[in-house]
Amino acid sequence: MQKLVRCILIATAAAAAWAGCADQPASSAATNASKSGNSPTNVSSNSAAAIPGWPPTKAQPKLPTRKLFLGKEVIAAELALTPVQMGTGMMFRTSMAEEDGMLFVFPRPHRAAFYMKNTLVPLTAAYIDPEGTILELHDLQPKEETPVDATSDNIQFVLEMNQGWFKRHNISTGAVVSTEAGSLRKMFGLGQ
Repeated sequence: MQKLVRCILIATAAAAAWAGCADQPASSAATNASKSGNSPTNVSSNSAAAIPGWPPTKAQPKLPTRKLFLGKEVIAAELALTPVQMGTGMMFRTSMAEEDGMLFVFPRPHRAAFYMKNTLVPLTAAYIDPEGTILELHDLQPKEETPVDATSDNIQFVLEMNQGWFKRHNISTGAVVSTEAGSLRKMFGLGQ
């Protein structure tokens, strides 16, 4: 639980900083608010009680999206940037289009852990380092509340896709995710 509290506080501070420096439309900065639906283990009910919209009781509206490139594949990724957006993630949603995904952006590298509380869609989570390289791929089962911890403490991004998407598109660890602006770091102004 302590880990959850720490992560939500970090994500909240980062959300304020990102609003001014992220390469995103002004409207999305105002819209951003949380952490992922496959609830990354970064939101605890005790620490988040004072956050509007937490705990979630319904699916969040579609978040602002950006194109991500992974090999020859183009993904329309919703951006989960704030603690509430990240904590809610894909919770309560009943489907996701094949080329859609959700990208969770953390202020700094850490040992990520995601679980699937109130998440109905089977997903695969790519745990990604600051350079945009996929370090780990994990299948996540609907409603499973046991966290799936990264083996690395160098995870700064997590990309959730429909379960099996990476296999169907022959994408494995070592693949690099990029954007129209270049690297993920550059897109989010996360420094070198």
